[in-house]
Amino acid sequence: MLMNRRQFLGMSGATALVAVCSPQALAAQTLTLTHGAQQNVSATLKAMQQLAQQRNRLLGYPINMTTPPEEFFAWRNELAAAGFNQFSFNNVGNPYDHSHIPFNCHPFEKELINRFGAVYGFALDDIWGFLTNSGTDSNMHGLYMGRTILKGRTGVMPKIYFTREAHYSIQILRDLLHLDWVVVATRPDGGMDADDLERQLNANPNRPALVVATIGTTFKGAIDPIDAIQAKLKGRTAYLHLDAALFGGYLPHTAFAGDLLHSIVDPISKAKLQRYDSIAVSCHKFFGFPSPAGLFITTRTNFESFRAQFSQIHDPEYIQQVPGTITCSRDAVKPAEFYFFSSESSFIRQTADAKAMLDNTTYLLKEMNNHYSYLQPVRANDRSNTVYFITPSKTVVDHYSLATMQIDIEGERTPCAHVVVMPHAKKEILDQFLTDLRKT
Repeated sequence: MLMNRRQFLGMSGATALVAVCSPQALAAQTLTLTHGAQQNVSATLKAMQQLAQQRNRLLGYPINMTTPPEEFFAWRNELAAAGFNQFSFNNVGNPYDHSHIPFNCHPFEKELINRFGAVYGFALDDIWGFLTNSGTDSNMHGLYMGRTILKGRTGVMPKIYFTREAHYSIQILRDLLHLDWVVVATRPDGGMDADDLERQLNANPNRPALVVATIGTTFKGAIDPIDAIQAKLKGRTAYLHLDAALFGGYLPHTAFAGDLLHSIVDPISKAKLQRYDSIAVSCHKFFGFPSPAGLFITTRTNFESFRAQFSQIHDPEYIQQVPGTITCSRDAVKPAEFYFFSSESSFIRQTADAKAMLDNTTYLLKEMNNHYSYLQPVRANDRSNTVYFITPSKTVVDHYSLATMQIDIEGERTPCAHVVVMPHAKKEILDQFLTDLRKT
């Protein structure tokens, strides 16, 4: 309740201070100040409801705008009946160890990591990971783990190697982790040039190498060659992390599933070869999970090496375990909900979505080449769901929320845009996009 000047002056100093600074008093002032804004809440919500009618024309960014199946919402109801979103759950700690705090979904989290780990070819007796807040969070844990392991082995901070085509978050994380960046050149398609990586490694012989390979670069949809990179790292102290935020979701459900296998058998020696150390995959991109989240998967062997160093950084007594995660309190609802996407029925849907998505990408490229060749459309490879081209009119860019960047075309910086064909971008939507290109 607000008071008048006479009431205020009649109070002692301490009483007056409490009266005007108490939560109730501050809340009353805020409510008074924002009363007009409160009246607009209904109008704001109504305007937001209109967004549902626009979602299918989001073509510029890798977000699956498809509504999850009814079974997903039924699963949410089952979780609610168990207490999720009814009171606080917290996934603090390592999902593969016993937790002193029982209110978690570690069993679901561990199982979904094991299921996706199997999809990526990790051995079930040598796997570790957890569900993160986003693909960037997954990358952060991968780079931090790599930095910690390499420094622990050598006593020297590693240098980080990645291309300018990598996601911008890698640049942020490099700065956050205080790592020296060695820029690796790219091939014409935008993928990492393994020969240039070798040259850069030879120029830095006294520093271990933390290498980030992007499986589906942000704008062009290029792929850094895992095996060629690994060949250049042979005999060196190195850690290879894969940023497969988008492609990592759908490639396992295509004829290209072998591209992301963690281990392969050498055809000559028959020995099992590890192709990379860790992988990051976004949950809200291909899968269509309705909230940002990410998978981070590595080997148990790597985790144990990391934990040996990590346990010296902090005192784990408070939660009675060494968590192995940078984040302490962790969302328990997301892993419980995303568990749905690791089911057999979900994998069947994902296979169908992956096929339709790549088929539609092929269709879009063909139609653009047939009718809009002057825009110079490019698809970096047959695994990509991205087509980039010279930027069309601002009307088209804005209507379809197309991402735009300046890229080199025949030696000149050229404004370009791209379409990322996600599961919601059906042929009808692409046809409308093509029609709108013609209008402008």
